[in-house]
Amino acid sequence: MLAGKTILVGATGGIAAHYLPELVGQLRLRHLSLVQVMMTPAATRFVSPLTLAVAAGGKVWTDVFDEASRAPLAHIQLAEMANYVVVAPATANSIAKFAHGLGEDIVSLTLLATRAPVILAPAMHETMWTNPVVQENLARLKARGYHIVEPEVGLQPEGTIAIGRMAAIGTIIARLIEIDRKISAEVKTNATV
Repeated sequence: MLAGKTILVGATGGIAAHYLPELVGQLRLRHLSLVQVMMTPAATRFVSPLTLAVAAGGKVWTDVFDEASRAPLAHIQLAEMANYVVVAPATANSIAKFAHGLGEDIVSLTLLATRAPVILAPAMHETMWTNPVVQENLARLKARGYHIVEPEVGLQPEGTIAIGRMAAIGTIIARLIEIDRKISAEVKTNATV
């Protein structure tokens, strides 16, 4: 279903960022026309841009003002080319930025500029996930049409088992395919009317 689509993957600064090479690789296996990767500065502390560039088969965007590529408005270019934006992991901090329209890095600025469907895969400690403020921010984003792939129960950093682990890569991709099928069906229905 996703063949020929451009998927923009955004990474924010959580430990679950180490799953990104697998996510990007799995998306490329689906013969997408393009998988672009963008990272917040915090995300680069968990996984290197070089690792993701190899997985994506191309450039990784880490700066809004990328002088090397002569793209001073990289977030606008990325926003316009994307058929879908997937942010995985989406931290509590990034969710708050998205919910309140704050743009201070390549990921948050691109989300402010895109018209593409956005899929968020939150990952955080259970105490943060269940915090009412985080849930309010997620509700705000859902009301704006964002798609949330809820976290799973898994091992927490201190060794307990609780909700907060980022959804499995297969689950995230399955949700993306489901959304794509729904949008494709709506487009076909509207074309025949």
